[in-house]
Amino acid sequence: MKMKKYLLPGITFLLSFCCALYVTMQVFPKNQNPFLTSGIKDEINLPYKIQDGDIIFQTSESSQCEAVRIATNSKFSHCGIIYEINGNLFVFEAVQPVKLTPLNDWITYGRDKKYLVKRLKNAAEVLNENTLQKMKDYSQQFMGKQYDAFFEWTDTRIYCSELVWKIYKNGANIELSKLQQLKDFNLKDERVQKILKERYGNNIPLEEKVVSPSNLVDSDLLVTVVDTY
Repeated sequence: MKMKKYLLPGITFLLSFCCALYVTMQVFPKNQNPFLTSGIKDEINLPYKIQDGDIIFQTSESSQCEAVRIATNSKFSHCGIIYEINGNLFVFEAVQPVKLTPLNDWITYGRDKKYLVKRLKNAAEVLNENTLQKMKDYSQQFMGKQYDAFFEWTDTRIYCSELVWKIYKNGANIELSKLQQLKDFNLKDERVQKILKERYGNNIPLEEKVVSPSNLVDSDLLVTVVDTY
């Protein structure tokens, strides 16, 4: 009789506790930083060869990207950093706005779904767990920022290759390539001229510091890991 007397309140308490715990976890999640890795990884096999911190390139289809390809004499017009978070691969990229995109989704956005992945030659020594986390911590400040269609060398807005360059510079103390000036690119093509006119009118900032996807692709510090072109 005593057991029955305490059984119902006990069950009620247990159910109430479980419900409260569930609500607490939903309202106050343990990890608010999307770049932090929890102690438990999803049970998923990472794509062969691709690693945390790799740099990925593709050919995009917009008119601006076409102008980038022409101005830099390269087939590559977009890039991002691959981050592994809880066993899943994402591309941290500067689009509108800056965001993390699942790797498989990112690949589908490129022309013919083709892509190139590059890695530091000494990544095994340099990109240790602490350095990768520093890069991810530095990346946090750019999440949700506006894409920089004017290619200004500031942190107010940011474009794709600038994002990658700055993360490596400030998170890993590595300059992937030398910076150029806008005037160093091929600006004579009428398609490039059209974009420049739309962006700047008659005041083209020819002395502006810039870095392009092609500068990163050609970096002597990187080696090719995957090439589907």
